Amino acid sequence: MIYFDTSYIVRLYLEDPGWQKVREIAATDHVACCLFGRAEALAAFHRKFREGILNRQDMRVLVEQFERECDAGAFQWLPFSEVVVAGLLRAYASLPKSVTLRAGDAVHLACAAENGFKEIYSNDRHLLAAAYNFGLHGQNAI
Repeated sequence: MIYFDTSYIVRLYLEDPGWQKVREIAATDHVACCLFGRAEALAAFHRKFREGILNRQDMRVLVEQFERECDAGAFQWLPFSEVVVAGLLRAYASLPKSVTLRAGDAVHLACAAENGFKEIYSNDRHLLAAAYNFGLHGQNAI
């Protein structure tokens, strides 16, 4: 099983830069992500609508497809639990001053670490730079 953050999940549905490589990686194993990522993906789809990349109908179809595939088990949605929050708190308590880490990225890192992953796929430079602090190796294949 491989852990994708939301930036990679979205590339399974949209042709953002690097989408081909992300889909190749996804085809090699089952994809896991924190349940928080499911909400983030919907927000990312809506951002594409706001930006005019998707029209209302395209967005509706995309969201319906995403939800159908989620319900069918296309992703292993990992819980955003108190245990994950505790891991996030521990990491922030010891994080160096030089590390920029947004809450959403920390949720993904803590969730991946709590669920025993050794790697996390993302193209977010802040998440990748902070991965080490969670005992993870950040991978950006694009």
